[in-house]
Formats: sequence, C-alpha cells, structure tokens
Amino acid sequence: MQIYKVDTFTMEPFRGNPAAVCFLPEPKDSDWLQNVAREMNLPATAFLQKNSVGYQLRWFTPTTEMQICGHGTLASTHVLYETNKIDKDKSVTFFTKSGELTATFKEGWVELNFPSIHEEKTTAPKELIQALGVQAKYVGQTPLDYIVEVEGEDVVRNLKPDLDLIAQLPVRGVIVTSASHSGAFDFVSRFFSPAQGIEEDAVTGSAHCCLALIGRNK
Repeated sequence: MQIYKVDTFTMEPFRGNPAAVCFLPEPKDSDWLQNVAREMNLPATAFLQKNSVGYQLRWFTPTTEMQICGHGTLASTHVLYETNKIDKDKSVTFFTKSGELTATFKEGWVELNFPSIHEEKTTAPKELIQALGVQAKYVGQTPLDYIVEVEGEDVVRNLKPDLDLIAQLPVRGVIVTSASHSGAFDFVSRFFSPAQGIEEDAVTGSAHCCLALIGRNK
C-alpha cells in the first residue's frame, strides 16, 4: 500500500501543513481508516480509491473523520500529478462527503475548486469569548465553525486560547481573524479545532471557504 507525506501550502520542507496520502487498492472500513490516521498522527490523512471517473476521497484527523479538508485535498492532488497517475493537462474529480470537488494544474500551481461556506451573524456564547480572552468585533457561525473578527493583527498573533473550553463548543472549530496591517496580505487568521484532535491547524483550507467570502464582501 502506498502512503505519501506531503507538506502543503509551503515551498519549504518541514513547513506548512503536513498531510498523509494513502492509496487504497480496495475498500476499507471506517475503523481501519481511523486507525491508519491515528498512526500517521498528522493533521489530516487522505484516503484515495480510484473509480471510473475520478477518486473517492475521505479525510481523517488522528481522532475523527472530516467533512471537508483543503490541505488533504491539495496533498492528494499533488501526489496524483507528481506520480503521473493523472496527466497535468487533465483535471481531477474527487467524490467526498462535501460533494464533488475538482482540482486543476495551472502554471505550476494546483487550483482547487471548493464550495463557498456562508456564515451568519450570531450571538457569541459566553464560553467562546471566555475561551479566546479577547474582545470580538464580530461573531458569525457557519455550519461548521464559529468565526470571530478581532481588532487587529497583533491580537490574532498573540492569542492564547483556552483549548479545553473551545473543545466543549458545539462546532468543529473556531476561526479568529482580522484585517492585515501589511500590504502583502488582505487578512490574517488562525484556526483552533481541539474537538477534532487538532489544537491549532497550521493552515486550514476549508476555513478559507468562508474567509474568502467575507474578505471579498468587505
């Protein structure tokens, strides 16, 4: 069985967000997949099984299956192209718990087509604000996460949340963001998901399905 380890969202070794990519020659049950992900002990382990038009794709953290995962999909696409399982002039179709996702190789980059994840303004539960220990400018909620906008970039960078308290919230995780003071970036963000066994994710592609919409609207 082939298993690859990929550092995503980076041009440097040992940086970015690592993921394992496992090619399945035959179907495996969820317990088996979870055990492999636990042994890999990475933020995501992606499992691929070829079908007639693309690949079945599932993602697991060391403790649970994910509904959507950006860096696990990016890692999977990278391996498919780099091992010549897919020609770089062809797109890849993945069949996942979030529906069909596609990826394309363009000018040396992998472009993912992911669904928009909309948020709605909500009243922050006291546990959320207590866990973050900061003043929120805005709190929204997606079907997956809370998203909290704070006053500035330094607040995001210096945040030291109570992860045990975040794990008790009835969501996948908490996105904390602010506009960037640097001209190089539109916004900065961090993502905490202890309920999935990930205290803080280095880069969260699926969080940007919501962050990109908010940034565009502003």
